[in-house]
Order: sequence, then structure tokens, then C-alpha cells
Amino acid sequence: MAQPAPAPTAPASGTTVDTARLTVGLLGGTGPQGRGLAVRLAAIGQRVLLGSRDADRAIEVADDTASRGRSMAPGADVSVSGGSNAEVADAADVVIVAVPFAGHAATLAPLAAPLAGKVVVDCVVPMGFDELGAFVLGVPEGSVTEQAAALLPDSQVVGAFHHISAVLLLDQSKPSLDTDVLVVGDVREATDTVQALADRLPGMRGIYAGRLRNARQVEALTVNLVSINRRYKAHAGIRVTDI
Repeated sequence: MAQPAPAPTAPASGTTVDTARLTVGLLGGTGPQGRGLAVRLAAIGQRVLLGSRDADRAIEVADDTASRGRSMAPGADVSVSGGSNAEVADAADVVIVAVPFAGHAATLAPLAAPLAGKVVVDCVVPMGFDELGAFVLGVPEGSVTEQAAALLPDSQVVGAFHHISAVLLLDQSKPSLDTDVLVVGDVREATDTVQALADRLPGMRGIYAGRLRNARQVEALTVNLVSINRRYKAHAGIRVTDI
């Protein structure tokens, strides 16, 4: 006898924030994580701006991202544009940082002015590899998210979207991803906005996971997931129970 389909997962944010009309920019949007998040956001009708050090490359990737978004959600109002990181920082309402850790500080330092007053979401993980596998790199500020907060004192910095596989984000055969998004930050309005944005993505929930000082644990958990994925040849995410 066929089993009934599971009930849809209820949003966990508990917020009434309307993020549908926000323009979301991605710094480092031409990399796998940035592109993957851009595709998912574009597929739900979010206006997306892709940033890169190379504006021409960003424009090229934006066209491909828009095509993937339309393929994933036929009929969706897809809007994806590309430009330099500085242009995207200036034009977006909410900015997601998805650059490699090695270039994190150098990317954000000159963008403090255009990012002032905005919600900045950092999903960068300080991860290295050696013969034993993945491990966490030390960050003087305690975490990459705290480094972003130090570099952007006039922005509302939030940590989120660390634990979602770029492979799954870019997999057009999976329109819904069964995973939670842990959100950390010190400004309630900012974490509410990011939780609400995560709630819009099919299958995902935004879960508040503490203050900015807790970002180091959230970032480090990604290294455990990478180790799980390598052992089991999977693309594991996380689910928080009893919420």
C-alpha cells in the first residue's frame, strides 16, 4: 500500500519579513557555491546580481544562471545580471559573500562603504585539506563571519548557507533540497530577513542558531559534513529536529 506523501515542512523563522522584492547580490557569484545559490534564488523569482573580480565573466555566468533558473522553475520570473563585486555591493539590498576564504578579507575591505547599512550574509568556510582530509583553518577574529563584521562595521553581518552542497544547489533535477540553514547574527532584524529568505527556497528552513560569536561552530560543522560526504559518497546536509 502506498504511503501518503509527507506534509510540507513549516517555516521555522517565525517571521513575517517579506523578502520577495529584495535584490540579492552574490560576491564571488561565479564560483560553485555562489552560482548554486544564485540558481536557487533566481528560480523562486528573486532578483539576483552576480559579482566577480571580472565583470565580463560575471555577465557570462549570469546568462547561464538565468537559463538554469528557468529550467528548474518553468514560468518563473527570472532576473539575473552580472557585474563587478563593487557594482553588486552598491546595487543589491542583501549581499551574500561566497568568495574563497583566501580572498575573503581582500574582497570585503574595499566594499565597506557600499555595504554600509545592508544585510551581509557570509557563507565562507575556513577549510584546508591535507593527507588526513579536511580540517578547520584558524581565523584571528574567531570565524570568517566575525572577520566580515570587523571589516564591515556599518553592515548587519549574518552567517548562513554554509552547509548546502554546491553540487546539489546546481542539480537541476532536484527542485527541492531537504536541508536546514543555520543562521547566526547579532541583529534580530537581519537574522529574521535571512531566515525568511531561506524559508522561500523549496525544502529549506532558516533556523536561528545564536549570536555572531557562535559562527565558528557553524562554519566548522561544514568540515564534518565534507568528511561525511567523502566517506559515504554523498552530499549530506542537516536537519534540526523538534522545531
